[in-house]
Amino acid sequence: MILHRFRDGLPLMNLIKLRAVPILQQLHLEERLLRSSSDNWCIINDGTNRPNIVMGISGRPSELIDLKSVLRDHVPVIRRFSGGGTVIVDDGTIFVTFICNKDAIPGLQPYPHPIMSWTGQLYGDVLHGFGDFHLQENDYAFSTHKFGGNAQSITKNRWVHHTSFLWDYDINNMEYLKLPSRAPKYRSARPHVEFLCRMKEYVPSRSTFIERTLAALGNHFSVKSIQQDRVIDPSGTLHCGSKLLTRQELEEAYSSLCEKLQMAPIPV
Repeated sequence: MILHRFRDGLPLMNLIKLRAVPILQQLHLEERLLRSSSDNWCIINDGTNRPNIVMGISGRPSELIDLKSVLRDHVPVIRRFSGGGTVIVDDGTIFVTFICNKDAIPGLQPYPHPIMSWTGQLYGDVLHGFGDFHLQENDYAFSTHKFGGNAQSITKNRWVHHTSFLWDYDINNMEYLKLPSRAPKYRSARPHVEFLCRMKEYVPSRSTFIERTLAALGNHFSVKSIQQDRVIDPSGTLHCGSKLLTRQELEEAYSSLCEKLQMAPIPV
């Protein structure tokens, strides 16, 4: 456990930089640090090992994903411990997570909208000069095209805000996702291909984005790099709010959907 809470007059934030770590492993790490640590953390994972669909804690697979295609192609589906929408992530996704004590940022109230506003200002600094950046409702966008989806979890004394940034994406993978019934107004019912954009079309390199994120974070925290193996041993403390849905769970959801629609399930 890191004991020093301040350095150079700023609150300390421990930084863990990862490369292509499986997203479920990352989510377990985040929840463990949220609930079992009293320090501030930033986790950056540059890509993940294979395509995964990740839903919010209250997400219903039958409403959010094309179950027939997901079962046919054996796409892993994860329900994470935080709220927010459904995304498909892969090696073209950059993940950035902030885990903070409620008093880490002076004057910031630990509620969804103030946290969202603060991170929007932070990424406004990061992306200054690279595009027409906007915080669109709960999304990060260049003009009206989304490139970053957010989710949060807030406890009594701490909060986590994590983002999946679309550095690049495979259009075909987006076909696994349904158009959500509760979409932001600025989406205007646009399909994924018309609603999303790729960061690589605006920012020179992945490393540029990561380096500028850490520079902007340095205006609020004293950032200290920590090796992953120095983080708390997960044995006996692993929180399981995030889990991989089993094939049986997905098949049952598909069967229930077909029954509701009065159609015969197609073998997958």
